[in-house]
Amino acid sequence: MRLESLALHHGYKSEISTKAAAVPIYQTTSYTFDNTQHGADLFNLQVAGNIYTRIMNPTTAVLEERIAAIEGGIAALAVASGMAAITYAIQCISQAGDNIVSTSQLYGGTYNLFAHTFPRQGIQVRMASHDDYAGLEALIDDKTRGAVLRNHRQSAGQCG
Repeated sequence: MRLESLALHHGYKSEISTKAAAVPIYQTTSYTFDNTQHGADLFNLQVAGNIYTRIMNPTTAVLEERIAAIEGGIAALAVASGMAAITYAIQCISQAGDNIVSTSQLYGGTYNLFAHTFPRQGIQVRMASHDDYAGLEALIDDKTRGAVLRNHRQSAGQCG
């Protein structure tokens, strides 16, 4: 399928009852279970299904399937904010004892995440000026898992 077709149609089949071509927007926070065992199986990840909207949502699931198909991936994750995306991306590639290298010229929220939150999680963030190429390169070692060289509003990254 062409990218345009994937973007418009992948991951959704019209519902039998409505025959709606567009993905419905599910405005719910929670879901019902067939019985207590079904609920337990869902929470134990023994069966697939919706548990709670903060974890998954049928509308978001279609978006994630479309992005994965367009990018040739096996899965995608949609989050509610750019800060969540940055956090998940860094946590995906790093663990306590690792480090990332970044320019110090960052959006305020990203700067605080890097300067305060990640260090509390054991992930060191080493910063240098955006125009100090030698300084940035000198910060890289065998525990460096990534580099953020521009403001997050200007670039996107992948983890995997």
